[in-house]
Amino acid sequence: MATVYSNVRTDLTQDDPKEFVKANQLGGSIRVAHATYEASSLASGDVIEMFALPQGARILGGYLYNDALASSTTLSVGHAAYTDSSGSSVSADADEYLAATSTSSAARTDVAATLALSANTAVDISQSVIDNEFVVTATMGGAAGTGTIELVMFYVVD
Repeated sequence: MATVYSNVRTDLTQDDPKEFVKANQLGGSIRVAHATYEASSLASGDVIEMFALPQGARILGGYLYNDALASSTTLSVGHAAYTDSSGSSVSADADEYLAATSTSSAARTDVAATLALSANTAVDISQSVIDNEFVVTATMGGAAGTGTIELVMFYVVD
C-alpha cells in the first residue's frame, strides 16, 4: 500500500526545505462573524450586507437562521463585488455559500456546507485598494418578507 500526503503534510514533512504552513491551515483559532437584520417588507432582489471577513479568513461554514418571512420567500448567502489580491475584479455572487433556500417557515440552514458551496475557501482581497472589503451578503428572493434574519459564519485566520 502507498502512503500519500495532504498539502499540509507535504509542506511540513516531504518538501526540502520544509515550507511554511499558514495558521488558517493548521493551528489557527476559530473566529465567528454574526449579524442580525430585522426585515420589514424586504423585497425580492434586496441585498443585505451582513458583515465583512478579514483578509486570509478560511471559511469553515455557518448557519442562516430565519423567522417565517412569508410564503414563497427565499434567501441566498453570497458576497459583494471586490478586488482580489492579483488586482482582478471579482463580481458579486449572491449564492456563493447558499443557494436560494425557502424562508416561508422558520429554519436554521447550513451555509458553506460543501465544497461546491465554497466551504474551506480563503478570503483573498487586495489590501492596496481603498475601501476594498470582502462583504458577506444575504439576498431575498421570491416575494417580499418580514422577520428576523441572522447569519453566523465560522472562520480561521490565526
